[in-house]
Amino acid sequence: MPVVDISASAEEFDADPYAFYERMRAAAPVHQIVLNADEIQPSWMIVGHEEARRALNHPALSKDWRSSGNFPDAQLNAVNSNMLESDPPHHTRLRRLVAREFTARRMEGMRTRVQQITDELLDAMAARPERGGDLIDALAFPLPMTVICELLGVPDLDRARFRHWSNEIVAPTSGASNSTAHQELGIYLAELIEAKAKEPGEDLLSALIRTSDEDGDSLSCDEVIGMAFLLLVAGHETTVNLISNGVRALLAHPGQLAALREDFDGLLDGAVEEMLRYDGPVQHTTYRYARESLELGGATIPAEATVLVSLAGADRDPARFADPEVFDIGRAPQGHLAFGHGLHFCIGAPLARMEGRIAIRSLLERFPGLAEDPAAGPPAWLPGTLMHGVSRLPLRW
Repeated sequence: MPVVDISASAEEFDADPYAFYERMRAAAPVHQIVLNADEIQPSWMIVGHEEARRALNHPALSKDWRSSGNFPDAQLNAVNSNMLESDPPHHTRLRRLVAREFTARRMEGMRTRVQQITDELLDAMAARPERGGDLIDALAFPLPMTVICELLGVPDLDRARFRHWSNEIVAPTSGASNSTAHQELGIYLAELIEAKAKEPGEDLLSALIRTSDEDGDSLSCDEVIGMAFLLLVAGHETTVNLISNGVRALLAHPGQLAALREDFDGLLDGAVEEMLRYDGPVQHTTYRYARESLELGGATIPAEATVLVSLAGADRDPARFADPEVFDIGRAPQGHLAFGHGLHFCIGAPLARMEGRIAIRSLLERFPGLAEDPAAGPPAWLPGTLMHGVSRLPLRW
């Protein structure tokens, strides 16, 4: 089977990755693939839904790049001491300690504050004399950024820097910028955690510093930095695109938008799940590393291979979803992989869902005339293959 070279069609892929995934799935559920022109050898990408579910929880696929042998000269940073880049039993220990503080009760306790932040942002939008602007700047970015910063206890004045660092980490303009962003964010978090250890508050970061389980185990300083990094970057970048991609999908399907406006109580939860399935914020997982040779979807993935699971490709698989290219907010929502599956299922999924539901409903209720800006020009797609979305979303309201 030929290697799929996406690097040769980067702009086309950024605009519509689903056409690529559809062609790949039609041929096979597992492929060798080149994402970047500077890659030394192809990776393996899984685009079939059933195969993706298996891969996301497969014991032969490791998330710990440090033990894979693929990066002998890599420089270790404290931000890498997180759950996403670890395997059991270390992952099990980290998740247990974090879960003690990252509880559904704590997340649910933020509902009133999420609504308040949303309403304040919508007030500012309504006050604009031009009655329009970039929805990402006005709502989709500041809402999750404010929520995650308040949750972690990050000072207000540092949020502009966080936006730059986070953007460069998930959609880097160059390899050097990605590395610099990791280093600068790690230094900032180390200083913040040192300050909070001396003067703790009621925030999640202070709680992570002092948490321990029954046998006295607690997170090390590097582990707290790693968890703060993961929660901060994953906790806002994904929700930015959930909101903006969801609004784009609704505006592109006026019948679905009208149905939702008629029955928020009955359709909103399913609508957000369909937004996640139809055009979720994360296209594919970060790398997994084959500890040994494994068979998956009729392909033999060799030991030491790097593997990507295409969440976006799996969630458009016709073997799992009828008419997967159709955006249908009445669809039974179970089964999408936008938050992953298995050991590494997103711990922040309840918070992301809450923010998405509040943001979408409040926006549509406040602005019944919400529409695309006819003078906006072509979409500005995010670069890279990790995230899918736009960097700006000009609308009229």
